[in-house]
Amino acid sequence: MTLVSKKEIEKNKVELEISVGAEEFEKACAAAYRKNVKKINVPGFRPGKAPRAFIEKMYGKEIFYEDAVNELYPAAYSDAVVEAGIEPVDRADIEVLSVDDKGFTFKATVVVKPEVEVADYKGIKATKNVKKVTEEDIAAEIDALRNRNGRIINVEDRAAENGDSTIIDYEGFVDGVAFDGGKGEKQPLVLGSNQFIPGFEEQVAGHNIGDEFDVNVTFPEEYHAPELAGKAAVFKCKLHEIKVRELPEVDDEFIKDVTEFDSVDEFKKDAEAKLSERFENAATAEVEDALIEAVIEGMKAEIPECMYEHAMDDMVRDFQSRLEAQGMKLDLYLQYTGMDMAAFRNTFKDQAERQVKIRLALEKIAVLEKLEASEEEVDAEYKKVAESYNIDAEQIKMFIPAEDIKKDLAMQKAIDFVRDNAAITVKTYEKEAPAKKAPAKKTAAKKAEDGEKKPAAKKTTTAKKTTTAAKAEGEKKPAAKKTTTAKKTAAKKEADAE
Repeated sequence: MTLVSKKEIEKNKVELEISVGAEEFEKACAAAYRKNVKKINVPGFRPGKAPRAFIEKMYGKEIFYEDAVNELYPAAYSDAVVEAGIEPVDRADIEVLSVDDKGFTFKATVVVKPEVEVADYKGIKATKNVKKVTEEDIAAEIDALRNRNGRIINVEDRAAENGDSTIIDYEGFVDGVAFDGGKGEKQPLVLGSNQFIPGFEEQVAGHNIGDEFDVNVTFPEEYHAPELAGKAAVFKCKLHEIKVRELPEVDDEFIKDVTEFDSVDEFKKDAEAKLSERFENAATAEVEDALIEAVIEGMKAEIPECMYEHAMDDMVRDFQSRLEAQGMKLDLYLQYTGMDMAAFRNTFKDQAERQVKIRLALEKIAVLEKLEASEEEVDAEYKKVAESYNIDAEQIKMFIPAEDIKKDLAMQKAIDFVRDNAAITVKTYEKEAPAKKAPAKKTAAKKAEDGEKKPAAKKTTTAKKTTTAAKAEGEKKPAAKKTTTAKKTAAKKEADAE
């Protein structure tokens, strides 16, 4: 491989001209002959036995060129990228310029990582607001313990009340006609959970087991099913069961039974210590977020739009994977939320832009401050990722290049560097945290939680996206425009920097 030329044809876009010599090309053509000879019919020869020279004489030397070019250009492109000292952030457009028995020359046009400037990332002023553990916080921990160890009992001597767990049948009608998705049998419903449309649960309260009754509601104007939005509906209901959670009394015997502690006082002390650590970690995360925000505000870079697009694509795929892990398809999720794919994807736009900026800024700081990960740290990270996925570390190494691990660790070192060099004022509070700036836009996961749900639909939750190096993606082949039929390659590796 020879890098013939490198030139910037526009901002953040580079054109490479690359040639592959005769010796390499001849080996690839020979390999293409061995691969295809059985599929080529030559009169006078049995299938697979025709000499290469006869085949080339009959069909032309060019018969093996396409396969040979497809075999060689990905590695040639990768080597040229290294030699040119560029870092692609998008798929390369490949155009074969010439090909003959002396080799071939091709042109690769690719968007590259932008030049980044960061300033004033040392000495950033920030306030760390740490919540003080209160008696109310400890009481909440005890209540949570009681709830986890409570028992469900049937209620038969009273009407349903707010907070009860019920089992109901229902069928919905609009203008006297039953509608799709409006029927359920033996469906669980916690009164007051706001799982069903507004006004539904309040009308179940007050009824006894065995009661058959009507629930009159009006679907919200913004309801996800347009044919029901704003319509008055009647649900024919029957109440089958009423259950409540009976909570245990808290004393030393209860604590001994359900925890590793011997008394209520011991449990409270441990709860206070754990809450204190939790509040401290939360405050640290918040102040780091504020510091990173200050860093990216002071960053200068002309960021290619494709970097944002790829980050959005990654977020959509990650969200889809987590949905499928919970047994739900993305198409069904979009149907429930009333969004098309374009609108859903757009919910990640702000988050994607911020993620890309954070990564670029932190990578630059890591370079400026010469922050690098040691081999021991890389091995430890491989082990950590392997344990989180419960597989062998050697298997992880097959999928995640060490270079990706090093970059992620260097970025974390950059975050630590900014924090350690910041002017942080620590304040504590008990009842209310200082006001925070509201986020510009909800994420798709939050919209799903806030959105209206069909009466029969069950709630689903999605975990927050993790930031392990296991999300880094490997390179694929770039695409050729002429004579070759190879696939395009993405040289993108935008992992979460938060």
